[in-house]
Amino acid sequence: MNTYSFLMLRLGIGLSMFGHGLVRLGKLSGFSKWMVGNFQNSILPEALVIPFSYALPILEFCVGLLLIIGLFTKKALLLGALIMLLLIFGTTLIENWDALPSQLIHLGFFAVLLNFINHNSWALDVSLKSKG
Repeated sequence: MNTYSFLMLRLGIGLSMFGHGLVRLGKLSGFSKWMVGNFQNSILPEALVIPFSYALPILEFCVGLLLIIGLFTKKALLLGALIMLLLIFGTTLIENWDALPSQLIHLGFFAVLLNFINHNSWALDVSLKSKG
């Protein structure tokens, strides 16, 4: 993988996460109610679903923004992968098999980018490292 390929993949997954978070931030309460409704018949207690449903859009937005600008890239990739793992777990609990492929693809992007993190040349991380 070269630095341009890494940049395109980082921007792609970053924009996806950023967009997911951005559209949900404007309707946070409605998104939370929707998510709680989806999990009402699952084994997860509402006391776990509610805080996660409010945190998810904020985390998606932040991970996306960090990846777009290339700041704390490795940590953002790790957090993004953790988010996907949690979403995959939840998706399987409610048997939402249609959402699973998208989440697995996102997880795959995070894994590939983590594996090739040394190609992260077009990023604020690099600019800050060279100045410090």
